[in-house]
Amino acid sequence: MINNNPNQQPAPATKEAAIQYLKGRGAQINTPNHFLKTNTEKLHVEAIDDWETTGSATQYIITQATGIVNKVDSPDVGMWYSMNPYQGCEHGCIYCYARNVHEYWGYSAGIDFESKILVKQNAPELLHKFLMKPGWQCQPISLSGNTDCYQPAEQKFKLTRQLLQVCQAFNQPAGIITKNAAILRDTAILQAMAAKNLVSVLVSITSLNEPLRSVMEPRTTTAMQRLRIIETLSKAGIRAGIMLGPMIPGLNEHEMQSIMERAAAAGASFSAYTFIRLNGAIANLFKDWLFKNFPDRANKVWHLIEQAHGGKVNDSRWGIRMRGEGPIAALVQQQFNTYNRKYGLNAEKWH
Repeated sequence: MINNNPNQQPAPATKEAAIQYLKGRGAQINTPNHFLKTNTEKLHVEAIDDWETTGSATQYIITQATGIVNKVDSPDVGMWYSMNPYQGCEHGCIYCYARNVHEYWGYSAGIDFESKILVKQNAPELLHKFLMKPGWQCQPISLSGNTDCYQPAEQKFKLTRQLLQVCQAFNQPAGIITKNAAILRDTAILQAMAAKNLVSVLVSITSLNEPLRSVMEPRTTTAMQRLRIIETLSKAGIRAGIMLGPMIPGLNEHEMQSIMERAAAAGASFSAYTFIRLNGAIANLFKDWLFKNFPDRANKVWHLIEQAHGGKVNDSRWGIRMRGEGPIAALVQQQFNTYNRKYGLNAEKWH
């Protein structure tokens, strides 16, 4: 296992970086959108023109979606269909694979992803319409297959709650992945669905180290709160599990045992994990973040990620992209299998 002083408080590499660092955001830059023919960027720190500055205040952009349920073709994730009431995610997790999707909407995968949130206002109506289709053969639908359905926007718009109410009315099974304690607001709905075996919840915990969490997932709740989510839901009879993802060598992979042990003690009954992969714009975003926060180990972490993806930081092959390969990835998988058995967690079984 790799442990490079995990309790060390991360700090920007230079005084200049410390001044420019956007607290409360994971991404520190806006990467170019490769779908756009032209992009603007700030080339000099002393520039003051309005078009060159990048604000980081969160904006909610109301949209009317044309559909809400999506078929999932990937064999690497434990879901058949997904629905996401929000595009973009204010949680700001620097490693999030969903960042690339924001480019489809004309935005950047960087700061834009976590500050320009698209709200699918008509999501509940679309789900109701979808479930009314005569040809729908009931399969579980996952909430947060892309972005977290309980991100801060949910407190204002309550779309996830409404989607769950539609699922409850139709006896439609649903899976949820979240790292936000706002899910506890809907415990009564989830409890009623759980009584009919209609819901499973995966709570994502990537680190018990609060300084690491605060820069890697800046607008998320603490690990202690996430353990409380598992405990509260489990005691309410709601099937809850633990998602360890992504595991990053040199940053958090050494915490796998302690996270799984604490989650099992809180009542988690199943588990899943992913290995870090940096596809698309995420590679540049993560590298910028890594060298700003962990200059003492950035090169080592980066090369360890490369070793697990054939010399690159991303591998798109089915069956390998979410696990990696080579000795580092094998070590992480071995740890997961060992502690999964030890703590009685059934890996990646949702329904």
